[in-house]
Amino acid sequence: MTNYRRFKLQGGCYFFTLALNNRQQSLLTDHVDLLRGAMQFVKAKHPFRIDSIVVLPEHLHCIWTLPENDADFSLRWRQIKAAFSSQLAKTEVCSESRIKKKERGIWQRRFWEHVIRDERDYNNHVDYIYFNPVKHGLVKSVVDWPYSSFHRDVERGIYSDSWGGTYIEKIDVSGE
Repeated sequence: MTNYRRFKLQGGCYFFTLALNNRQQSLLTDHVDLLRGAMQFVKAKHPFRIDSIVVLPEHLHCIWTLPENDADFSLRWRQIKAAFSSQLAKTEVCSESRIKKKERGIWQRRFWEHVIRDERDYNNHVDYIYFNPVKHGLVKSVVDWPYSSFHRDVERGIYSDSWGGTYIEKIDVSGE
């Protein structure tokens, strides 16, 4: 078994990416209320702050800040994944390995995490999170994506609703 090494910083601020096992599905946006509920359920038992988040159909990005003297983000993600998955009908195909470990086949087993190092790193990752739906061609403007804490940050005056501009696909009119 591979021993994944994760840098854990008590009270740390982290950027995460989690993805569905089947990247052709849209479970996260189709069931965004279940995902929110799973996060709230786990936050009540194991507090953390969601600094920013974007939920796309098959993956999500977010930044969390953990409480002082706590670095166990893996526990939180494991519980969020389980709470979300337990509310969905079992329609996914599972490998023998997953069946043996009593796992569902909804999520990719691992996730990506990055310790936020300073304010510039933090700001770059928040920008990345908020622009991600545009990058993936889901919307033309950041403000048009409903499953994002961008709207909260606009209300707080941190971002303007026109941040990120409008993506307009370049059309070759030369006929070449």
